[in-house]
Amino acid sequence: MNIFDDMLCAGVPPSRSSYNNLINACGSSGHWEEALKVCKRMTENGVGPDLVTHNIVLSAFKNGAQYRKALSYFELMKRKKVKLDTITFNIIISCLVKLEQFDRAVETFFLMRRNALDCKPDVVTFNTIMHAYAASGKIRDARATFEMMIAEGIKANIVSYNTLISAYASLGMSKEALETFNLIEESSFRPDIVSYTSLLNAYGRSRQLDKAKEVFDLMSKISLKQNTVTYNSLIYAYGFAGCVEEALNLFDEMKHVRVQPNVVTICILLAACGHCGHPEKTDSIISLAASQGIQLNVNAYNTAISTFMNGGMYDRALCIYGNMKEKGVKPDSVTFGILINGACKIRSHVEAQKHFDEMLDTQIGVTVEACTALIDAYAKQGLLNEAELLFSQMNTFGCSPNVVTFTTLIHAYGTAEMWEKSYSLFEYMEANNIEADTIAYSTLMSILNKGGQFEKVLSVAERMREKNITFSEATYFEIIAACSKLRDWKTTTKMMKEMEPSLSNLSIGLLNHVLRSIGKSGKVEGMMKIFYKLEEYRIEPTLETYNILLDNLFAVGKWRKCVEILNWLESTRLQPPLSIYEKVSNFLEKEGNMEYAVLVREKIEKMQLGEGLAIT
Repeated sequence: MNIFDDMLCAGVPPSRSSYNNLINACGSSGHWEEALKVCKRMTENGVGPDLVTHNIVLSAFKNGAQYRKALSYFELMKRKKVKLDTITFNIIISCLVKLEQFDRAVETFFLMRRNALDCKPDVVTFNTIMHAYAASGKIRDARATFEMMIAEGIKANIVSYNTLISAYASLGMSKEALETFNLIEESSFRPDIVSYTSLLNAYGRSRQLDKAKEVFDLMSKISLKQNTVTYNSLIYAYGFAGCVEEALNLFDEMKHVRVQPNVVTICILLAACGHCGHPEKTDSIISLAASQGIQLNVNAYNTAISTFMNGGMYDRALCIYGNMKEKGVKPDSVTFGILINGACKIRSHVEAQKHFDEMLDTQIGVTVEACTALIDAYAKQGLLNEAELLFSQMNTFGCSPNVVTFTTLIHAYGTAEMWEKSYSLFEYMEANNIEADTIAYSTLMSILNKGGQFEKVLSVAERMREKNITFSEATYFEIIAACSKLRDWKTTTKMMKEMEPSLSNLSIGLLNHVLRSIGKSGKVEGMMKIFYKLEEYRIEPTLETYNILLDNLFAVGKWRKCVEILNWLESTRLQPPLSIYEKVSNFLEKEGNMEYAVLVREKIEKMQLGEGLAIT
């Protein structure tokens, strides 16, 4: 800026290029306001801006996190009919991604691909869209975009590979992350610190601590110095695996190797304490931050408040909230959402209402999450009228009920044994084009089952099929329960076939529920087939599983199968209780099989001595 002023004093008129360089210098350092002043000065001195100038101004807004201002300036450019190029659209797509307007970003990208905007996407465009897909959880689309880029002859750069590794890492997809990492080594590039850190993060999020540490140590071996992000990734891996002390040790190590921790480091440690149930460590972590000169931001305070709330330390959470305000850190909508939820957990609608009123006073804008939390607080106290009133007022606060809000009120009606209202509200939700999710469906099914509306449960299940909504474990449970009450064994069998491909992911509680339902139908052969499937999928049965099998085999007089099940139970790591032996012995005596009854009785007598006896 001084050199520029010297030019003016010497009577040397700055060229457009000089102005552009100065605007770029201001904008690239985040001083977007200074960049605008220079741009205004440029115009006043009779030097008109060109496309390069406009793009530099857009970049200044982006670098200064003024994403909405960038979009407004972009609209101004279009009104003035400035010819736009790929750089312009890359900046705009990046701003849309930062604002989480992913659909608009993708739409702009595809308009570029169809040449509807007179410019084609380049590697930067593709990388930004990959990041957009990753940020919105659409990892397959991120991969497809990467492959589309290669197919269209655009050479991927190191950022492309790193973006894809980072996308996989966000979901803990370590196998895919490693495959992409290896692709870098097969290309003309070398993995950089971002590549290694992203791979480490993938292992950390998939709870593979040894491999995460292995990547960390490998970086030292190849003289690639770990940075703050690398340490943060490893601290996350340890912290969320329950190794909070190891995570804190890594924080101490950062000081010794001169890697400066930041507020993200503190947020990770605080969140780890909450995740692992150690809220008592929160104060010491806040002290650590102070000792390192790290100023807590709203995210850090929110994490600390949430950790105390989840640990049942409501008063301590309020103290942190008070400290936050004393330090001049303004609470946001997330803060109030946490406070209202915390009040809900201690079943104090009065406290929840107080936080909600304070939120209104701060004029930060009422969120759907805050309203939903307060509705839940009212419902848990049986204050349905208040819950209904707030629900009806949401639009006046500038927010509309979402599927979670509807589900909360549907559940409240169910708790009050008002299944008709639950059902009506569900239908009203769908009529207003709010798509029900699996939680909403399973909530409604549970309410209908409790209200004895078993046929409606199956009708709701059919609606899910028509809309291609994946059944969750909870929905399977309710459907099986309804079938059992209706003695609809045909549908039960059909559901079991649907469940089989995902059998290994289902809980033993649900599978026991299925075994009991099929067993009660008298179809013990079908029941046993499911039991054998447990062995095939290496699902470990519980004592409850064996009790279900025996009870249903007793009912149909299958004594040989009962003896087989008892022997199977004895071969497992489970400790069969005396009650099971008593039950089998009584059944065998009733069936007149005294030979086996005597063997079981001997087993009962010898159990106290710790002797084993197989019944053959």
